[in-house]
Amino acid sequence: MKHNLDLFGDPVSPNHGRRGRPAHIATRENRNKVLMLLALGWTNQRIGSALAIDLKTFRKNYSHELKLRDFQRDRLDAAVAMKLWDQVQEGNVGAIKEFRALLERNDLMRRPLESEDHAQKLGKKEQALLDAQIPDTGTTLGELMAKRQGQPIN
Repeated sequence: MKHNLDLFGDPVSPNHGRRGRPAHIATRENRNKVLMLLALGWTNQRIGSALAIDLKTFRKNYSHELKLRDFQRDRLDAAVAMKLWDQVQEGNVGAIKEFRALLERNDLMRRPLESEDHAQKLGKKEQALLDAQIPDTGTTLGELMAKRQGQPIN
């Protein structure tokens, strides 16, 4: 059975032109579009609007794709990395540079935001408050303050 296509290349419902709204047809292209938009972080409402359908119809026709929402960004990044790697294998210099940048971004994601080795950087005011508590023993006033705090003088 061959479908007629509308202006955007989507199949026209068999009941088009009859009473009631024509049924939405979930094509492979629309499913791929939904997966891409989920990877980009779009909301269900926004994706439904892009497909010109309401939320109920969207959830009904694309429930399988919605279950994959949490993984779509990783799947998209992996697909892009594989395409880039193919170009690197062909010797594309621009692809090599982009792949190195991709590796650097990936390495940054792997590092913990805070580690035990690196203290969290303080703001100017917090650092000034800490510095104010440590007397400068190079001056006579600093020596006096250090003695009062019971700190050893160098």
